[in-house]
Amino acid sequence: MTCENHTQVTEFILRGFTNNPEMQVSLFVLFLVIYTVTLLGNFLIVTVTSMDPALQTPMYFFLRNLSLLEVCFTLVMMPKMLIDLVSPRKSISFLGCSTQMYFFFLFGSSECFLLSMMAYDRFVAICNPLRYSVIMNRSLCLWMAVGSWMSGVPVSMLQTAWLMAHPFCGPSTIDHFFCDGPAVLKLVSEDTSMYEMQALASTLLFIMFPFSLILVSYTHIIKTILMMPSATGRQKAFSTCSSHLIVVSLFYGTASLTYLRPKSNQSPESKKLVSLSYTVITPMLNPIIYSLRNSEVKGAVKRMITQKVLQKLDVL
Repeated sequence: MTCENHTQVTEFILRGFTNNPEMQVSLFVLFLVIYTVTLLGNFLIVTVTSMDPALQTPMYFFLRNLSLLEVCFTLVMMPKMLIDLVSPRKSISFLGCSTQMYFFFLFGSSECFLLSMMAYDRFVAICNPLRYSVIMNRSLCLWMAVGSWMSGVPVSMLQTAWLMAHPFCGPSTIDHFFCDGPAVLKLVSEDTSMYEMQALASTLLFIMFPFSLILVSYTHIIKTILMMPSATGRQKAFSTCSSHLIVVSLFYGTASLTYLRPKSNQSPESKKLVSLSYTVITPMLNPIIYSLRNSEVKGAVKRMITQKVLQKLDVL
């Protein structure tokens, strides 16, 4: 179908959160603080896990990749969202919308698989500790990380190219704060049932399949922990998994609400709040969760700060 009686849309308008100028300023300050905390927290994790000799293990290698992924994930939408909050015209070109959607799908899918790789790492560490260093060798960890980053390429290309190939002849206002697939889908000027079936299949593959791997890993982990004779050992084993479990619950719980029902009857405001939780809040919370609940990370941060202070004192 082509736009016979109407002009093909060349740009979209992002409705965002509100048209109230005072509220927009308040939201700008709030999201700017959140974005700053997100960048500082994740770069701190990257720096600490890269420099501290005690953190050169597969678990922290994957944590470093997760932090880098969160930085890329927020870069896709946060700068544009902040600009729109202080701009009178909240427009985005057709190409810009397609690009934003592509990278959003890419990093979102990659995070799903990276979280499953982190679960497998914990599975090997707890269920097969004597062979942990042999199984989780440097080469395997590298391939697992590369595979996670690249896993989102095919689905993001397919989802974006297919959706944006549909005709957009009518309204051009996206009732969202970024070019999210379900929000853009509502503007298509023809039947989208085939695309929705494909989108659901992709969602099941790239959200539910990694989630199933996580469930299987933690089923074996819990069985192994419960069989440990020492209460101290059980507590230590649980503590190494708790941070990852919290992150998985936050990310998968909110993402599933949106992408398992691409055309649900949820109000746009509710969808925006759900989207905020996994696009803005979760990337900010991840480094906080891993640093506050992990004594090794906290110790590494203290050592790094102490080293920097001592270096400055030596200069003086």
